[in-house]
Amino acid sequence: MNTNLDLYRAAEKLGHSLNRTHARIVTAESCTGGWLAQCITEITGSSAWFDRGFITYSNDSKVDMLAVQSEVIEKYGAVSAEVARQMTEGALQNSLADYAIAITGVAGPTGGSPEKPVGTVYIAWQKRAQPAQVTLENYSGNRQGIRRQAVYTALNLIPLIHK
Repeated sequence: MNTNLDLYRAAEKLGHSLNRTHARIVTAESCTGGWLAQCITEITGSSAWFDRGFITYSNDSKVDMLAVQSEVIEKYGAVSAEVARQMTEGALQNSLADYAIAITGVAGPTGGSPEKPVGTVYIAWQKRAQPAQVTLENYSGNRQGIRRQAVYTALNLIPLIHK
């Protein structure tokens, strides 16, 4: 299980990676409710590389704040690769950032389905002017554990693609 120290170290690594090239990031979060942005802003000096964060827990907020198409939500569900991809696209359109990362999933303990059980999380990341990439994660544990694992994964994705 990832600890708070693990999250802090991952956020710090992210910051060093982005700060080194003067790049900035924007976050768009659903099931993690701002936890990713909170971890990032724990790092001293993060205002140099963290542009802003969107907490889009409801479908309406995804549509209103990030221009996620309601038809896409209806067709694929809020927890889908398609929605995660549109979340990063909308976050970049509404920010000054070079990179976006988005998280949408089922943290539980309710809300799952046979197709998307509790622990199903899509994480998308995108560099401006490039197509979004999406990963499907299947976490186990309680609500807090699933959310923590999603944040940890997200924090570790950007340094891998930003070299």
